[in-house]
Amino acid sequence: MARGLLITLEGLDGSGKTTQIERLAVWLKNRSKESSESTAADSEAWDPSHGFVVTRQPGGTAAGNHIRALVLDSRSTGLAPMAEMALMFADRAQCIAKVIQPALDAGKIVLCDRFTDSTEAYQGGGRELGSAPVLELHRLIAGNLQPDLTLLLLPSLESSLGRARRRNRRENEKTGVDEGRFESEKDAFYRRVWEKYREIAAREPERVVLIEGDLSIDEVHEKIVAAVEALLNKSADKTVANKA
Repeated sequence: MARGLLITLEGLDGSGKTTQIERLAVWLKNRSKESSESTAADSEAWDPSHGFVVTRQPGGTAAGNHIRALVLDSRSTGLAPMAEMALMFADRAQCIAKVIQPALDAGKIVLCDRFTDSTEAYQGGGRELGSAPVLELHRLIAGNLQPDLTLLLLPSLESSLGRARRRNRRENEKTGVDEGRFESEKDAFYRRVWEKYREIAAREPERVVLIEGDLSIDEVHEKIVAAVEALLNKSADKTVANKA
């Protein structure tokens, strides 16, 4: 059985990640149905019928949800940047062990809303800790697990922040859940996050697909589907080549 694929979605809060990961999941489900009806698929290549899982960071596990509540709650004041980063990696290690690695071993696709790029952008860039400690912790704690594809959504900074802050106010009023700790940061913090994301995309162009600008939901979805389709085709070709 071929190893599964790890696809991560990245971007500022309010960039549309949640909407796009939901639409991508529907597309993968439909593609799986189509593939299961075809007899031409190579049995050793990644098979969409193996399924996929959707997870998020922070969160995605019982322990991770406790960490999420702590680091995103506006009442969590005075949290040191290094402590914040350590909590993010504690969540990530748990998610890898309990969700991501088992799914990859079972040949599934994993759709993950945020991964280490978020830590590099928010703690490395926003908190000004730098990239080096983030990448070293990723090597030590996350086993240097690398996504097969990262979809980085970067609409304008202003539109992302506006949507994120409005969304958090609505959720807080509706459910009482407070996840607005980061949105309370000043715009300069988010400018550093935004710039660090662009730095990551420039450093790793083979992995990161940058989807930039204030595009419509459908336009972003089309670009995501094209990138994921290319990854699936590449994975199938590689498996066939390895058998030859």
